[in-house]
Amino acid sequence: MEFFLDTANLSEIKNAQNLGLLDGVTTNPTLLSREGGDWREQAKEICRMVDGPVPVPVSLEVMGETAKEMINEAEDLSKFGKNVVIKIPMTSEGLIATRALTEKKMKTNVTLVFSPLQALLAAKAGATYVSPFVGRLDGISHDGMELISQIRTIFDNYDFSTKILVASIRNPLHVLDSALIGADVATIPYKIISELAKHPLTDQGLAAFKTDWDSLTK
Repeated sequence: MEFFLDTANLSEIKNAQNLGLLDGVTTNPTLLSREGGDWREQAKEICRMVDGPVPVPVSLEVMGETAKEMINEAEDLSKFGKNVVIKIPMTSEGLIATRALTEKKMKTNVTLVFSPLQALLAAKAGATYVSPFVGRLDGISHDGMELISQIRTIFDNYDFSTKILVASIRNPLHVLDSALIGADVATIPYKIISELAKHPLTDQGLAAFKTDWDSLTK
């Protein structure tokens, strides 16, 4: 499973790169607004930071309401870097835009998906990624991971190439369940990525080894 970082913060992106855990970046208007300044320059810098020998995808979101507006925005955003993936809302107009952009050989990420049928429609439109939001479903007493399982079954049934990108991850268990189900990607806040390697028994074991080593070297 690939790890994408859900952020627009340059320091977090750099730290994830140093850990060797950066397969992609997802952004949205909320994340960009938290960084302040010119959002366009921020987005361009993110694309530059991760554009190496194997550039990683960077999802940038359109805000138009009609397919024509989305397509025009997508063409503008695509100039930020060859690794740009266009985030499209899961609406009827969004599906039209997704198909049009796919025909233009542009990568797309259909976002704000909350049902398996929405995911199926996005896949039929040719989306590169589909982003189901598990945390938001959990927040209204629905089982977000059940949605991932349903999408996985549907995509496998019909051999869709669209990748399942699990979004709105709120805790390490969401990452674990996504991996067990077979999701292609999880887009994870930096705070949660930093928690994945931690376990209290690891800390206890290291402390015991350190104590015993100190006794050997006195």
